[in-house]
Amino acid sequence: MANLALFDLDMTLINVDSDHSWGQYIVQAGLIDKAVYEKANDQFYQDYIAGTLDAVEYNEFVASFLASKSFDELAAYRENYLNTWIKPAMRPKAIEAITRHRAAGDTVVVISATNDFVVVPIAALFGVDSAHTLATRLEFVDNRYTGKVAGRPNFKDGKLYHLQKFMDEARQKGAEFERLIAYSDSKNDLPLLGFADEAVCVTPDDVLRAHAAEQGWRIEDWAM
Repeated sequence: MANLALFDLDMTLINVDSDHSWGQYIVQAGLIDKAVYEKANDQFYQDYIAGTLDAVEYNEFVASFLASKSFDELAAYRENYLNTWIKPAMRPKAIEAITRHRAAGDTVVVISATNDFVVVPIAALFGVDSAHTLATRLEFVDNRYTGKVAGRPNFKDGKLYHLQKFMDEARQKGAEFERLIAYSDSKNDLPLLGFADEAVCVTPDDVLRAHAAEQGWRIEDWAM
């Protein structure tokens, strides 16, 4: 049996927070009112760092902009965002780790609290398809975003909820995993890291670094 390798996205696979940087991108591109959006975006990011983020409130804040545009417009903005913000921030050590797991026959999954509009195309840059990408889903009806979250956010314990659903569906198709290996930088992923058979703390925040030292978890520096 192969392993299941789980990779957080923001500040793990990439050197930026994709949620926050998407907000910075649309502000700098003049697509949204800077005075209103930038202040709220920065506050939500501080809440995330502090571990106090209301994931539904934040994702619906992000989705309000998406709901104001056609999908064709959004796709063009997103492509530019990927080229200017994300591709330069892809961590070489993250690419090496994914390549190593694939060579060993492991199943690779990107698991992120960020919304699927942003996460799915970034995961694709690492060669991970949408079926192996777990993100917070935004409601999408008649080829437009509604501004609402669809289901439970993929945040903190929510990651375990969506991961369990993924693993149950994989088992129904005959897949079995010998070990679960999780990579993350954030204390917000303590539930996921604690659930895994092997936790790898990637350039961790101070809280996660201290917890990793107590638990004997591996710490790696992937920062560029």
